[in-house]
Amino acid sequence: MNRTTAKLLIERYFRQLTEGCGYGNCTNKFCASCHDFRPLDSNSAAAKALELFKINAKLCPHPPKKESDTSEAENMSDMDPSSSEEVFSDVHYLTENSVCMILSFCEEQGDYSALVRVIGRVFSSADSLMKSFRKNEPSSANETTDQTAPQLESTGAAPVDAAALPDEFNKFDLCDLNIDLESVRRVYDRLLTNDQAQTALVNALVFLTPNMELDLDYLDVYEANPDYLNIFLIVMENSNLHSPEYLEVALPQFCKAMSKLPVAALARLARLWSVYGLEHIRRIMETFQQVITFTILSNEYDAENLVNEDETVVTATQCLKVVFYASILGGEVDTEHNEEEGDEDEDLDELSLHELLGEDRLYKKRPLLDPLEKELGVRTIDCIKPLIPFEDFVNESINDVVEMDKDFTFFKVNAESKFSFQSCPFILSVITKNQGLYYDNRIRMYSERRLTALYSMVQGQQPNPYLKLKVRRDHIIDDALVRLEMICMENPSDLKKQLFVEFEGEQGVDEGGVSKEFFLLVLEEIFNLDIGMFTYDKDTKLFWFNSSSLENEAQYTLVGIVMGLAIYNNCILDVHFPMVVYRKLMGKKGTFLDLSDSHPVLHQSLKQLLDYTDNVEEDMALTFQISQTDLFGNPVLYDLKEEGDQIPVTNENRQEFVDLYTEYILNKSVERQFKAFKKGFQMVTNESPLKYLFRPEEVELLICGSRKLDFEALEKATEYDGGYSRESEIIKYFWEIVHSFGEEQKRLFLQFTTGTDRAPVGGLGKLKMIITKNGSDTDRLPTSHTCFNALLLPEYASKEKLKERLLKAITYAKGFGML
Repeated sequence: MNRTTAKLLIERYFRQLTEGCGYGNCTNKFCASCHDFRPLDSNSAAAKALELFKINAKLCPHPPKKESDTSEAENMSDMDPSSSEEVFSDVHYLTENSVCMILSFCEEQGDYSALVRVIGRVFSSADSLMKSFRKNEPSSANETTDQTAPQLESTGAAPVDAAALPDEFNKFDLCDLNIDLESVRRVYDRLLTNDQAQTALVNALVFLTPNMELDLDYLDVYEANPDYLNIFLIVMENSNLHSPEYLEVALPQFCKAMSKLPVAALARLARLWSVYGLEHIRRIMETFQQVITFTILSNEYDAENLVNEDETVVTATQCLKVVFYASILGGEVDTEHNEEEGDEDEDLDELSLHELLGEDRLYKKRPLLDPLEKELGVRTIDCIKPLIPFEDFVNESINDVVEMDKDFTFFKVNAESKFSFQSCPFILSVITKNQGLYYDNRIRMYSERRLTALYSMVQGQQPNPYLKLKVRRDHIIDDALVRLEMICMENPSDLKKQLFVEFEGEQGVDEGGVSKEFFLLVLEEIFNLDIGMFTYDKDTKLFWFNSSSLENEAQYTLVGIVMGLAIYNNCILDVHFPMVVYRKLMGKKGTFLDLSDSHPVLHQSLKQLLDYTDNVEEDMALTFQISQTDLFGNPVLYDLKEEGDQIPVTNENRQEFVDLYTEYILNKSVERQFKAFKKGFQMVTNESPLKYLFRPEEVELLICGSRKLDFEALEKATEYDGGYSRESEIIKYFWEIVHSFGEEQKRLFLQFTTGTDRAPVGGLGKLKMIITKNGSDTDRLPTSHTCFNALLLPEYASKEKLKERLLKAITYAKGFGML
């Protein structure tokens, strides 16, 4: 607790001991209003207040304010300008009507001190602000002007209409909102044009927020009165919160207070903001982003001074999480169509070896679940299209300064005491999250090595700290399948070890490059159309599961294991699946919207059916029986419903037909194949935070890498060794040649140098290629260490010879031998 907060808390205890809380039935023995309390003099009360602060004694709520016998509007309509200060002293809450009257009075007097006093009094008091701008109060916009009161549309958002909202938005909470947001916005529009009023708002917020923080920390004020949320709604309607005068003190303190709200209150706030409309919710999002960025740019962070320990950045990030879920709720959401999760982990009565070694916190098998996500009943994966794009929530300033090794430790071990930005993954870029995943994978690999060594000592066996695969190049699928099946049956945890591949008869030592080629060759074989495991669409250039495949489930499990191992070992794969595959891997079923990516022709046909304006039954003559083609090209009939051939598709049931057709194509027809595929994938990733940290499109990026090849970025990031430098003539020739290559030649070059033709997460600028001098002019071809992204380049005598040797090397290179 900082010095200011402690001082305010001690003052609260002192007032409680000397003045009491004002409640006649008070039972707090440390309050002057309690009938058993013995009065104290000032010195004794001060000493007692300090003692109560140290033991965190009970605090009573603020004393109730005395209500005026006459209405606020009547007081001001009859006021005498000479006694304005006394009359305005009775104003303990605001309405649009009262603000307009005070403004009119100040304009006539040419003095805004009365307005400043009222703003200071009301906006600095939680009780006063909570009672302000109630819906049942008269509005000056309705009473005093000929213009119709502007609706919320005039400020860019739709009015809050609870009746028109989906059930999951908790209509009761929205109907229970008793402040007039339209009125609040109109009041701010008038106040923010006055410099004195703006200053008063800033000062009032600075005074208000520490008291709110104390109320929420010690008094459970929201549980006692849910209207306490009104304060946050009213303050966040101030469109100037992102301005410099708020960013240094007022807004950081407000974020700290808001972070103290209970999860139920934060969830209600997210639901309310979700119906505000894009303009308003974006402004709220940018306000929190602004305070995060401003704070980071104003400070310096390193391994000793972590950004995780900056209270302003942490609490603003937690506030931004509320906006993130509001954006999800306000967009297109599908909380249904969830894949059934199998019982992947059996509960064992005996202690695991991880638990015996004290590592159980690092390897929790229970799924990670955000408390706010649980309270709202919606997940990121449920979002089809958010109100604000996911990318807009990424804060580059945080990604630049966060120490992911420390952040990972907080995330996995000290989550209760230390804040981790991985608990708010929306704010991290996929590059930064991939670093966290890398640490998780590496630590797990090292742990498996230690466990292997321990088992070996106990059982007297030769330790095997790696996942070793010895395969023949011409029997790669059979060898890999047999070995991986044995591992899955005997000890599935071996899949968590670091992969080590050896090609029989070849001398390459696997430091990463041999594994890359192994993945490449396995995928080339599996996705061969002659095998028939997958179908290929020439228009979309995407593969899909062949529902008529004769291959057994083990083959599909192998594909899943390979994809999981690629993520686990930080390798890029050349796979081409539609996005629905990654959505299904993350737990969602395929829906009609997914057809546009995976089966675009069918999607267009079904869309035309839904949009058809004439008689569907008469014009199209469709039934609930569809026709598919099997592996040999023969038609196969399938009833979407029982006796589907007897049920015509009509205007009334066409939506049901489309839903059933989609369910069959994306889910039922490939259920056997996909279930085996997912099983293999989860064998490797089931204990990983992958599902918690990444969205489906980000998982695709992890597995497949970036499709965009920026060779300019690669050139800037490349390092040189052995006598070469950026200024060497042959290096200048080299880059001129590479930049002149076509797309296919560039991919061959990447394949030759790095073992994959895709860019890693973050683009080619993250590749860190090394070009090393490998002797003087010679007829030898360039060679490479794909494990280290190193190109060994002789110093050829001419540009023409360099191009000829390089093209031959990248075109015909395959296999590993002694260099």
